Amino acid sequence: MIVIQLDRLLLERRMSLTELSDRVGVTLANLSILKTGKARAVRFSTLDALCRELECTPGDLIAQTPEPQPADGD
Repeated sequence: MIVIQLDRLLLERRMSLTELSDRVGVTLANLSILKTGKARAVRFSTLDALCRELECTPGDLIAQTPEPQPADGD
């Protein structure tokens, strides 16, 4: 599963989602969707702007976690 670690980066940089929205030119609603993991895609231009303003790399912002395994029916 792919996760966006926006909360962690914002906390580390002591930046609000509103401030980030103003800096990157992405609506607060769209950043919120990204932050909560409900986004289905992200544009490279958005990813580039986020990394520029958060002073990070895409690997700092995006992580992969193991998928939870379904329980056996036994």
